Amino acid sequence: MFAIEVHELTKRFHQFIAVNQVTFAVREKEIFGFLGANGAGKTTVIRMLCGLLTPTSGTAKVSGYDIQHEVFQVKKNIGYMSQKFSLYEDLSPLQNINLYAGLYRLSNSIRKERIDFISHRLQLINTNSKRVKDLPVGYKQRLALGCAILHQPKILFLDEPTSGVDPSARQMFWDIIYEEANYGTTILVTTHYMEEAEYCSQVSIMDQGKIIAQGTPKEVKQLVHAKTMQDAFLKIVEKARS
Repeated sequence: MFAIEVHELTKRFHQFIAVNQVTFAVREKEIFGFLGANGAGKTTVIRMLCGLLTPTSGTAKVSGYDIQHEVFQVKKNIGYMSQKFSLYEDLSPLQNINLYAGLYRLSNSIRKERIDFISHRLQLINTNSKRVKDLPVGYKQRLALGCAILHQPKILFLDEPTSGVDPSARQMFWDIIYEEANYGTTILVTTHYMEEAEYCSQVSIMDQGKIIAQGTPKEVKQLVHAKTMQDAFLKIVEKARS
């Protein structure tokens, strides 16, 4: 079964084509990596799949719901961590989490259980006396991830979740991503760190709004006889632009 199905999805901004006839599918409980440089179109794809942008053309279903005609149902089934963090800067981390718990309509018992879990798992306990705007970027990212997984969504969209954090924090993020997948969550994650592609079961490389390669990390490397994903990415992009 597919959790996400995308067919010839396109987004134009006036004359600029940000996403050009993108087609792919993500199986349930899969970790799907969307790879590409900044500006490749990855974020635009995610925003369309989350119901935040209307496609110019093409179709897509998320958790079986059409992203244009069943937006409310789509949003009920997903968690989304954006690059810019949908956090309230003047509130503390705990206040942010409680606010999201209310938005997700979690019962009191589930709310306490999930808040305790996220606060400890993401090591946010010692930050609750501070406002979000005073936290380092790494802690803001932890909090944004916590808010995205608070309600245990069926599908989790993570847009550059490890950008700007140190290597140990990046490893913690990927440990949590694996945990969520083991719980049954389908995950679509974007990254420009090519080594992170090795953590995914399937990857798709985007460049200039188009998907130019898809498959397992091993299959993608074999396409251009590369030993690393970094080499494979560079060769695939160079070939696509030549």
